[in-house]
Amino acid sequence: MKLSVIIVNYNVKHFLEQCLYSVFNSSQKIDTEIIVVDNHSVDGSCQMIKEKFPAIIIIENKQNLGFSKANNQAIKIAKGEYILLLNPDTVVEESTFEKVIEFMDSKKEVGGLGVKMIDGKGNFLPESKRGLPTPAVAFYKIFGISKIFPKSKTFNRYHLGYLSKEKINEVEILSGAFMLLRSEALEKVGLLDENFFMYGEDIDLSFRLIQGGYKNYYFPNTTIIHYKGESTKKGSINYVRMFYKAMAIFAQKHFSKGNAKFFTVFINIAILLRAFIAITMQFVRDILTPLIDGFIIYFTFFFITKYWELYRYNGDGSYPQIFLKYVVPSYALLWLFSIFYLGGYLRPIKIKNVFKGIGFGAVLVLVFYALLSENMRFSRAILLIGALLTFGLIPLARFILHFTTLKNFALSKYRKKRIVIVGNIDECTRVKEILKVTKLQFEIIGFVSSTENNFNNTFIGKANELTEIVQIHKIDEIVFCSKDISSADVIKCMISLSAINIDYKIAGPDSIAIIGSNSIDTAGDLYEIHLNSIATDINKRNKRLIDIILSISLITLLPIVIFIVKKPFGLVKNIFLVLLGYYTWVGYINSNNNLLPKLKKGIISPILFSSNSSNNISSQIDLMYAKDYKVTIDIICFFNKFKELGNIITK
Repeated sequence: MKLSVIIVNYNVKHFLEQCLYSVFNSSQKIDTEIIVVDNHSVDGSCQMIKEKFPAIIIIENKQNLGFSKANNQAIKIAKGEYILLLNPDTVVEESTFEKVIEFMDSKKEVGGLGVKMIDGKGNFLPESKRGLPTPAVAFYKIFGISKIFPKSKTFNRYHLGYLSKEKINEVEILSGAFMLLRSEALEKVGLLDENFFMYGEDIDLSFRLIQGGYKNYYFPNTTIIHYKGESTKKGSINYVRMFYKAMAIFAQKHFSKGNAKFFTVFINIAILLRAFIAITMQFVRDILTPLIDGFIIYFTFFFITKYWELYRYNGDGSYPQIFLKYVVPSYALLWLFSIFYLGGYLRPIKIKNVFKGIGFGAVLVLVFYALLSENMRFSRAILLIGALLTFGLIPLARFILHFTTLKNFALSKYRKKRIVIVGNIDECTRVKEILKVTKLQFEIIGFVSSTENNFNNTFIGKANELTEIVQIHKIDEIVFCSKDISSADVIKCMISLSAINIDYKIAGPDSIAIIGSNSIDTAGDLYEIHLNSIATDINKRNKRLIDIILSISLITLLPIVIFIVKKPFGLVKNIFLVLLGYYTWVGYINSNNNLLPKLKKGIISPILFSSNSSNNISSQIDLMYAKDYKVTIDIICFFNKFKELGNIITK
């Protein structure tokens, strides 16, 4: 056996599927075995492998053992002369395995090899080549000095910025996303250190290879896509903590006691500093827009009040301090709540949601005004003028802030995304139908032929003309059909267009998933038939709100409804379970369906007829409920199954 490809998977089924297709294509001329270690995924990954890739060896763990332990499980049974540790969120070229093995065969001193990696936008990933993270190197990296001097041999040793990304070079550290290892070298230096759970194990193993007398190489003669950010969110506080803790473990293991102690203290300070910065920045991002809105609302009413006093009452102070101190802030809070509830603070900002929020807020303010005691009901004229100005000033502020360089204030583009699909006619048509079902706002400009031979009038151009097609038709996104176009050509295309702000997706053969990633800081994007509209933020809030309203209504009418429902004591229990957020009134028929978005277990289900319906019908109803969720569905189900509200569905 020449090559053993080992992939550790954790809840990234669709990315894994795409990765495996590319691995099979790349191993056509190499004697290869593929081992997938699944760390207790709950998204149906193992079932997908068994159905679509029956030749693959699967190790199904009953818990998440981490990256090192999972890889070691596979290495112990691997038979290959070479071991490739590969991330599931990668795509390799058809010639990748041939090229890297040919290079390793020609240089027996090489213990490990990494390749050129690009992200989902076609941009080079600097972690393709790295240096040893000594205290000085880590200091320059953590505090951003390496970014100021990207080509410096002193300040950017972490990403070896002074080495050409297009030339083969000896390096110190390889990336665990693609790490080709000589089996005999592993036997000599040992397997991955299982003290590292997620990060740092690649640094440790790379360093031990060098200590064992081997060399590590960066090999850019082949390129892979790495959809960085799938299994973990790279910008999260948890990532910062885990990554730097891994650095501390590495220091304690390989540095002298004095250096290790200093490095550990430094790392802990860095974790606290980065965590503080991350929390502060997140808080500022979340609170800044509502603060601006609150400021606008308050001072709008403040100036109207002062003007109205002067105009109507000759400035004799007719409005007591309680109005501006308590009543106006209450108005502002009601408006902010309604804007938030109707999605006015989601990013990118949709101005229609802002208008909806202001309108709903105006209704709440009027209700609040009506409920106030007579001596607290101040001028209706001020209220109406303030509401009208709020309708104008807050959206105006949004438009003004949109033109700043801060992406927090960016408005959502209302024009439809312009897409081209690259492939042969049958596959392009299939992918087009998948996109239609997702109900995304897009416009398919046309199909692009993946080959010269199949080109006809159905296509607007050929794959080698994509640069011109993108510019002429103002394309926002390219969808590649991997059945018809090679991974190598996809990668070549992405690199050639990387200077243009364009998105890319890849549609796997016979797959309902269309996958891509817009930046190294975000998780990959996924278009699939099960778009799961119930999982959107606005629908989550709507569903939670209707649960609370229905529960409070039941409490109010409890003396009556206990004589209507079949199990009154169960009803009382269910009311409080729903109010506390443990259950929802309407949930899936089959709450264990991992293909649907997560939803709390339901007291009742969307099905309106016999509960003995077939699994196929039940699955279809659950799918429709998830995909086209509306609050009215919950209300209809609630009243249709009113007598069953004391039951708990356990299926």
